[in-house]
Amino acid sequence: MKIDDRALKDLLTESQDLQTDALRDTKASLADLRDVGRSRRGKPVDVDRVRAFNRGRRDLLRKGGLGIGGLSTMGLLGTGFGTALTAIVARPAMAQEDVDVQILQTAVSLELLAVATYGTALTLPFMSDNAVVKTFAETTMMQHDEHGKAFNAQATALGGEEQTEPNAKYSQVVQDATPTLTDAGKVVELAMALEQVATQTYVNNVGMMEDTKSKEVMASVMGVEAQHLAVLRAVDALIKGDAADLIALPPDLAALPEAAGSVAFPEPFEGTDNASPPEEGAVQ
Repeated sequence: MKIDDRALKDLLTESQDLQTDALRDTKASLADLRDVGRSRRGKPVDVDRVRAFNRGRRDLLRKGGLGIGGLSTMGLLGTGFGTALTAIVARPAMAQEDVDVQILQTAVSLELLAVATYGTALTLPFMSDNAVVKTFAETTMMQHDEHGKAFNAQATALGGEEQTEPNAKYSQVVQDATPTLTDAGKVVELAMALEQVATQTYVNNVGMMEDTKSKEVMASVMGVEAQHLAVLRAVDALIKGDAADLIALPPDLAALPEAAGSVAFPEPFEGTDNASPPEEGAVQ
């Protein structure tokens, strides 16, 4: 696989700049969120909002939930990983918990899953073949960790609990998926599935949130996740097209197939078919 180390380092710098922009206002917004959380304490949860979220969950089930067809194609449907992802549509939103908090806790659960998965991938022998590629994976994992911490800070500021359970819950899931990671292509497929779920979840759920500050943070993080997903889609297409030698930075544009650009963004707007419902990762 042809890799331009210097250009990849530049891409890492750009990715970190986007990450910094995404999280810049998080700490500044926490004081305002605490005020919002205090104002909501003792007030009943809006039952109509909960009902609306549950209708959305049923719509996801009718569409096949978490991209079940895609999981089946990748051979992940019957694995612990696939089971954990598809199980998120099994229970309705909790009427006793603030929905914004549930959305944020679910976002944390996805970020923790991504951290665990990238962490496992980094232990595989073929991931150490190139130090810069390893650094790229480490940077992505670090960004997911920062996203999780930001969402947890938002959830607790609104009066909710930190979401920490997925650390233990998903460790076995990631271990179950590890035997399928026999080469870089399999790692890309798994990472792509995770990033798609995260991106589409944030696209779907950000519009459901009531608090403006939390919306801003989730929308900013959504941009970082979309960047991860676009890169993985392009790399996946080249690997499956037996054109891994074209994976280079900067790319040889004349040598790339016509679909190389559009495959990263198959639709003008990211869909929500794979979105996790707000309650998936809420603290029980």
